[in-house]
Amino acid sequence: MTRSDTALRLGLENTASQEQISNMQALAVNVLQPVRDHFNLPVKINSGLRTLLVNRAVGSSDNSDHAKGMAADLEIAGVPNAVLGQWIVDNCDFRQAILEFYTPGIPDSGWVHVSFNPDDNKKQVLTAAKQDGKTVYLPGLVA
Repeated sequence: MTRSDTALRLGLENTASQEQISNMQALAVNVLQPVRDHFNLPVKINSGLRTLLVNRAVGSSDNSDHAKGMAADLEIAGVPNAVLGQWIVDNCDFRQAILEFYTPGIPDSGWVHVSFNPDDNKKQVLTAAKQDGKTVYLPGLVA
């Protein structure tokens, strides 16, 4: 959850605070482990915690759930990302579930972003896509 290629490449610290560790534990207990248990396969975390400097280096906003340790971008080999996203939406408590940059017909394209915040699990469901070179967020899982 704390490994970051960007941090390594730029020599940035990506060590979690106690609060971020607690947030990552809550995410793991409430979303990541249930996903792993259901699919009975390893869950690949592409991006978990990103400290503020790492978060800025990847072009994300300062209020990103990643910077709080509340979010992960994930995939499971052999499971279409649209299926993974839908399972999370149907079976987990979450703040946001976003199917990011998925291409219909290409099951392993993109990834699923999920965040957990026990004080604000609004269950927002979106799809991130590129339109005219810009990232747009569409309501629901558009697969």
